[in-house]
Amino acid sequence: MPTFPGTPGFPHDGSERVGVLLVNSGSPDSASVRDIRRFLGELLSDPRVVEMPRWLWLPILRGLILPIRPLRSARKYREMFAAGRSPLLSLSESLREALERELTPQFAAAAPVAIGMLYSSPSIENAILGLIDRGARRLLVVPLFPQYCGVTTGAVYDKVAAVLGKLRWVPEVRFIADYHDDDGYIEALRASIAAHWAANGRTGHLLLSWHGIPSAYCDKGDPYHKRCHATAQRLADALRLHDGEWSVAFQSRFGGGRWLRPYTDEVLESLPARGVHTVTVACPGFAIDCLETLEEIAVEDRARFLRAGGTRLDYVPALNACSGHVQALGSLIARHTLGWTGTAATRQAGGFPRVVAST
Repeated sequence: MPTFPGTPGFPHDGSERVGVLLVNSGSPDSASVRDIRRFLGELLSDPRVVEMPRWLWLPILRGLILPIRPLRSARKYREMFAAGRSPLLSLSESLREALERELTPQFAAAAPVAIGMLYSSPSIENAILGLIDRGARRLLVVPLFPQYCGVTTGAVYDKVAAVLGKLRWVPEVRFIADYHDDDGYIEALRASIAAHWAANGRTGHLLLSWHGIPSAYCDKGDPYHKRCHATAQRLADALRLHDGEWSVAFQSRFGGGRWLRPYTDEVLESLPARGVHTVTVACPGFAIDCLETLEEIAVEDRARFLRAGGTRLDYVPALNACSGHVQALGSLIARHTLGWTGTAATRQAGGFPRVVAST
């Protein structure tokens, strides 16, 4: 169990190693109804996710939603957990390991990288304490949400701040809030889709699907909608697509109210009537594949498209631990750790990043 800095016996060796914390939303610990209910309870209790007065929302959540929704979700999670573990957790661990290998040459010692989940294990608290136990005194937080959104990136900030509030010796912290237009990220997306087309052939349309949020959140100033469209335009330009060959839609709406439009399922159902019978779907906002991509898009929405008269729907996997993703994140981290340098002696002892600023 990690030790909180400031407790007796904690090492005060002057090490200034940089630790990298990757954060995602999380996944139930298993496909059991109990674990799904626990996960959904954590997720939907977060005021960043549902912006309703707690006195009104929590009785609805606990009395109506949590008794029923986990039962409906259990089949989907059982299919995802067929290999024995959540794909999100397995793929996240593969990314973590690959990123450590990518970063080590840039640092003077092994670069500690940890995964923390907002609403499940491994927790953000244990991830931060584990990094500190590995000698990290400087912490770079990397939410795996390329497009800033208060629902996701804001929630990461809240959780990290809550953990740091418990520490006597708080590490120096930097936070990557957004990388929606990062050149390396765009290139990784372009290469992934281009490779899929090279292997499987082009389709008649490219649909870029993003996780939806209530429109009211953007009306209040959240930049998420604009960030998604900005990424989509850059990606379409990189793929040299013309107007009409690609479009944007939003998936995974929950409950009533107005969410960001157009809705992915409705767009897919409408394409065959417009003469589009083959479609490629990519989800650039998902760094790692999860229920919303592997089940909602690749299974449920494919079935909708075929029922509507489509003949082929290809889902392009998330970037996951592919080399392009690892290299893009490595470059992003290198830029955000510039200035965390010291003397040669402290580099050798602590593991500062050896990076050179580009002009």
